[in-house]
Amino acid sequence: MKHLSISTLILLLITCCSTEKRDVKVACLGDSITEGFGIKWQADNAYPAQLARILGNGYEVINFGRSSTTMMLHGDFPYQSAKEFSNLLRYNPDVVVLKLGTNDAKLHQWNDSAFSASYQQMIDTLQQLPSKPQILVCLPVPAVKTRWQITDSVIVSEVIPAIEQVAKANNLKVIDLHTPFVGCDSLYIADGIHPNAKGAGKMAEIIANEISKMK
Repeated sequence: MKHLSISTLILLLITCCSTEKRDVKVACLGDSITEGFGIKWQADNAYPAQLARILGNGYEVINFGRSSTTMMLHGDFPYQSAKEFSNLLRYNPDVVVLKLGTNDAKLHQWNDSAFSASYQQMIDTLQQLPSKPQILVCLPVPAVKTRWQITDSVIVSEVIPAIEQVAKANNLKVIDLHTPFVGCDSLYIADGIHPNAKGAGKMAEIIANEISKMK
């Protein structure tokens, strides 16, 4: 039997290691709903954490949610000005799950054209990353109660159509998180805006299903 030299064995080991498939990096971009506001044991039960458990081996899921953030650059707290956005860009993800729009629906600040322009700017920034991430655009969950000037009527009639239009213009996949939550008040904490742990689990299941379809 022919024996391989030490140098050949080392070369084979290096080759095997370099071709080993790495985990798919998933970045969850969003506001307090993504962050997990009001959920007990947030680090374990916010939707990104539950998404990581569902996807399992082969995926790394990071929660880049930041409470109170808006998509609109002139909103109360633009996500693009948050440190989480800078951290996400440095993370250079393979997949971005984008869920913003709930705080934009506040009556005192909603502006259709400003929202669409800010959304497009964020997409442009994400698409310029070296990793060229696949962007999954999420429709906001319903606001089952009116709080902080957030109303579901604005989400349905204004925010969702604007998101769908931008997604279509950029040929991006849209994940409908609104329809499955209609009439499901038990999936929310008391404020009627933020899903509870069970609701976050439902979000994670829907999003995981879409990610699993990706190549």
